[in-house]
Amino acid sequence: MDAVERFRQAESLLASRNPHAALTVIEPLVADEPDTVAVLLLAARANFDCARLGQAETLFRRVVELEPTHHYAHAGLGRTLQRRSRHREALVHLRLATALDSEPWYAQALARAEASVAEPRSA
Repeated sequence: MDAVERFRQAESLLASRNPHAALTVIEPLVADEPDTVAVLLLAARANFDCARLGQAETLFRRVVELEPTHHYAHAGLGRTLQRRSRHREALVHLRLATALDSEPWYAQALARAEASVAEPRSA
């Protein structure tokens, strides 16, 4: 299977809600093409959906390094940080995503992160 077929198969598996299978297909491609944004994003999304949040964070951060204005990468990183209860860190990326694109779920995720930061911590 060539790289394009591998990518398309992983994309299809992720779209059909099978992120674990998508990971098995996409991970070798990440190793072969560590600076290809589309590959990194697909792998980050699959990791996020599998709750492999450390790996998802690493991949989303790599995309942000490669393309600092990639709104989806900032949104994905922000959501990953939220799921890891790192709401203050998430705010930065969710604010950037919201400023870069008007995707409604970006604003919703930002509002949830802001609410989490504003809530007083219980003892």
